[in-house]
Amino acid sequence: MRKTLVAYFSASGTTARVAKELAQAAGADLYEIRPAVPYTKADLNWMDKNSRSSVEMNDKSSRPTLADRDADIAAYDTILLGFPIWWYVAPTIINSFLESYDFSGKKIVLFATSGGSGFGRTVAGLKSSVAADAAIVEGKLLNGRQTAASLKTWAETVL
Repeated sequence: MRKTLVAYFSASGTTARVAKELAQAAGADLYEIRPAVPYTKADLNWMDKNSRSSVEMNDKSSRPTLADRDADIAAYDTILLGFPIWWYVAPTIINSFLESYDFSGKKIVLFATSGGSGFGRTVAGLKSSVAADAAIVEGKLLNGRQTAASLKTWAETVL
């Protein structure tokens, strides 16, 4: 039987809400990707070029430290990986997560929340962080209120 994990990073709670609803709709396990040092409101001020998130996103080699490495990635076939879109791509903590585990032979389907931008070059920006035989697939922006039925239908199409 194929096992699915919904792994997500959420800075403000928006992506967390969607991830929890998606895990329930898909019958998947849930794992939160947490930074060792939580982001403050000031850290997330994208208008401030010296804010933590701005500095991280301007440095493509930035890899924020994870709070833990407890995800049992080996137990899953498919990972639905969620995050907010920052500067048209995934936050660099997603690279930290992908580089901390062996995703060989895994299917990684992305989902995101965004204030207005799409996935941009997200897949390209994450591909180098996983094994060559891991498949990263651009999934869907899950903005606004999602129904359990629509989440279940979408999950069935990508699993």
